Amino acid sequence: MTDEDKIREACASNPEQGFKLLMHYFQQPVYGYIRRMVVAHEDAEDILQEVFIRIFRHLEQFRKESSLSTWIYRIATNESLRFLNSRKEKAVSADEVQEELMNKLMASDYVDYDNAMAVKFQQAILTLPEKQRIVFNLRYYDELEYEAISRITGSKVETLKVNFHYAKEKIKEYMMNN
Repeated sequence: MTDEDKIREACASNPEQGFKLLMHYFQQPVYGYIRRMVVAHEDAEDILQEVFIRIFRHLEQFRKESSLSTWIYRIATNESLRFLNSRKEKAVSADEVQEELMNKLMASDYVDYDNAMAVKFQQAILTLPEKQRIVFNLRYYDELEYEAISRITGSKVETLKVNFHYAKEKIKEYMMNN
């Protein structure tokens, strides 16, 4: 029995205990994913809280068409995008949103500032278009297979592979030219 099976079984028999187990298992990786999307710790914690509220409210609606982790990452992606889109509505352009994320990166304890390459790498990721950044983060950091990313994003595997390839090329270019 996998960890996900144990969590689903616990949620069915004792929802409160199952939810605690679910949070224990998924809180850290989902927080890391959200943090890479929105950069600021405070924003990531707020979104994480909203993600787990949504999971708790809709756990009985999980149809097991995908893995539990895929479903959770989809919710985290949607909540992160909702947050970023709300920023775009307030901002004049996508460039301003990107600049805001860069400023948050430089003002947080998220990156080891003694490691200039790590800072530059994080900045390079933030320059990616939203879809490429999502695919890159899920594939590179969370080490998800393209099929799982496809279920999370609703995109075709071939499209994801192209997005990941372009993301890697843009990151290389940024690293070499900045």
